[in-house]
Amino acid sequence: MLQLRYILPAIVILASSCGEYSKLLKSTDYQLKMDKSKEYYEAGKYVKSTELIEQILPRYRASESGEELTWILAQSYFGMKQYEMAGSYFSSYVENFRYGKNIEEATFMSALCEYYISPRAELDQQNTKMAMEGFTVYMARYPSGSRVKEAEQYLDELRERLVEKSYLSARLYYDMKQYKAAVTALSNSLKAYADSKYREEMMYLKLNSLYLYAENSYAVFQKERFQNTLDDYYSFMEEFPESRYVKNVRKIYEDTARYLKIDLNDTQANIQ
Repeated sequence: MLQLRYILPAIVILASSCGEYSKLLKSTDYQLKMDKSKEYYEAGKYVKSTELIEQILPRYRASESGEELTWILAQSYFGMKQYEMAGSYFSSYVENFRYGKNIEEATFMSALCEYYISPRAELDQQNTKMAMEGFTVYMARYPSGSRVKEAEQYLDELRERLVEKSYLSARLYYDMKQYKAAVTALSNSLKAYADSKYREEMMYLKLNSLYLYAENSYAVFQKERFQNTLDDYYSFMEEFPESRYVKNVRKIYEDTARYLKIDLNDTQANIQ
């Protein structure tokens, strides 16, 4: 009975609070809704804040109040980790209030939302590219901005994600034994990300793809394709003379040399 004495008043207060909020949602008092939305925001009650602002924002969109409400709305959605909605309103702020007091922060936050939406490397990286573009814009517009170092760090991380995505996509063709496609994908990746941490592996995979593609070709095409393999072999050895793939590369060279009737004792070409 003692516990019930405390529970019942709490239920009554909760019901009363819900009833008041329901009335507020139905109210036509825009000023009251604006004031309460700010109160809810300051209290961290983002759901109620966003519901009220979404109702009244069209009325104030082009005004000073509209700037504040757009900012609060974006921050509220960010606080709820609804990054797509938050990013949309941060972008809206940047577009509509170019001289607003929060314009620098909104520019950064718009990119940050894309960063949080950006998926792991295996998936589509459109949001990663948009985040990179956003941070680049921020740094260009605010070279002395308070969050430039953060933007640089995010850019480095996102670039590594694109490098990994490019590597994984190229590697997939190789694993599927689609060697012609693998050569193209690996070549494109090496060109786009010349300093990739996967460079040695990708160059080896490209060399081996050329070799396997030649080996499995019709006889009429083999000479040209083995010659391409030999050319790539020289490029690989010039860059990685002490490669961890040296045993496999030696076999590729020896098989290619036999087909092309190259003297295996040629010390300038062979791996020692």
